[in-house]
Amino acid sequence: MKAFPLLRWLLVSVLVAAATLLAGCQRSEPLPFQLTRITGHMPDLDFHLVNDEGKAVTAADYRGKVTLLYFGYTHCPDVCPLTLAHLHVVMQRLGPLAEGVRILFVSVDPARDTPAILHAYVNAFDKRAVGLTGSPGDIEALVKRYRASFSREPDKGDGNYEVSHSSAIYIFDAKGHARVLATPADSQDALVHDLHLLLDPGVNP
Repeated sequence: MKAFPLLRWLLVSVLVAAATLLAGCQRSEPLPFQLTRITGHMPDLDFHLVNDEGKAVTAADYRGKVTLLYFGYTHCPDVCPLTLAHLHVVMQRLGPLAEGVRILFVSVDPARDTPAILHAYVNAFDKRAVGLTGSPGDIEALVKRYRASFSREPDKGDGNYEVSHSSAIYIFDAKGHARVLATPADSQDALVHDLHLLLDPGVNP
């Protein structure tokens, strides 16, 4: 008769162990992101630039925030303002959670985009957007780091020119790890969904 309580105890122990193991497996499964996953395919966020207040900053200054990295320039006639307006709506939809997010707008036109010009430009779209500039070498190194691209078009003769550039948005978690990539074709719903995942303190990055 005494064997039955022992057998029951062993059975319960096995079930508890199995449940714990299953939970561990579930936590290690990929998160259900809707955007393109780049975890393990892109390096961590890393840079040494100047922000739109003229202060030297590094990626470490934005640790603790989910960051959206975008390359553009203030004279851009179309894709840059459209992207920043798009991101502003996304931030509005996040509500109070948006305080945990920063939009990093890196200028690929440092010759014209001074910190003051960048500050006025990005803040016209969203107060959580930060303009970043630096030396041409620093900008080029950062662009290459994330396999982006840009090229300056010929001067029109009056000092005006356009800069062709890639339009992806690189999204990093609060630890600076690259997680997902957004393109102009991706919906606001997908961005909001994935940002909610990255802002969830219970999510294991």
